This record gives sequence, structure tokens and C-alpha cells, in this order.
Amino acid sequence: MLHVVAGLTGVVCGATAALARKGGPVHVAFGRIYGWALVAIIATMAAMAVMRWQENWYLVPIGLVAGGALAIGWLDRRRQTPGHDRVHIVAMGCSYVALLTGFYVDNGPHLPLWRYLPDWAFWVIPSVVGLPIIIAALRRRPASHAVEPLLEPK
Repeated sequence: MLHVVAGLTGVVCGATAALARKGGPVHVAFGRIYGWALVAIIATMAAMAVMRWQENWYLVPIGLVAGGALAIGWLDRRRQTPGHDRVHIVAMGCSYVALLTGFYVDNGPHLPLWRYLPDWAFWVIPSVVGLPIIIAALRRRPASHAVEPLLEPK
């Protein structure tokens, strides 16, 4: 039950944070809720995977990707260096794509219309949809937010 509630919370709050004005109170509040919901999703997924390893082992790598991307996005957001917002966008976007991938891989075969898709589609569709959205978000960032090169050419 906690896993389902956290999942629904994560999907709604993640989308709300992504659509809100960056750095604004709505973005920050819903982003925090999304992050904690994803932590709960990963923790409950790990517990369920241990209890039913043969049936759920494939969700562990998805959870590791989601958790790793979330950690990078959270930690990077605290940095105030040029380009930090771009890393945050990519990391949080990837965590959301991983969240949706886990959902569709596990539940897609049981959903109306989705059940007619081949198994590989559940692994690919979230990335095919999410990647252009992440790229569009990066393109909306001003060039002044770009990462400064570590070494200048002479």
C-alpha cells in the first residue's frame, strides 16, 4: 500500500515540479515531496524484491538508476556553480524516467492498451518520451548557465 501511495505521489509531484517555474516555491516544495516519495518507492521496492527475488529482481537496477539520479540531482542543486542547474535537470529527469520505466515494466502487461505492446516497449517508451523533454528543458536554459570549461585552450 505504501509503495502505491508513494508511486502516485511521486508521479504527480514530479510532474508538478517539472512544470513549475524553476526555483519557485511550487517547484521547490513539489520537488522535495517527489524526492521523498521516490526514496519511499525505492525502499519498498527493495523490500518486495528481497521477498520475491525471482519475480522482482529486474526492478532493482531500475531503482538503483532512479536513486542514483535522484542523489545527483539533489546534491548538485546545492552547488552554486555555473551549469549546476543543467546537471539538476538531467539527473531529476532521469530519475523520473526511471520511475516510469519501473512502473511500466512491472505493470504495463496488465494495463488496457499497453498489454498489446511487446515487452521491450515497456523498457523503451519512457526514455523515448522523456529524453526529448529533458533536451527541451536544457535548451530553455540561457547560455550563461552553461558549464565553464576546466581548461581554456591556448
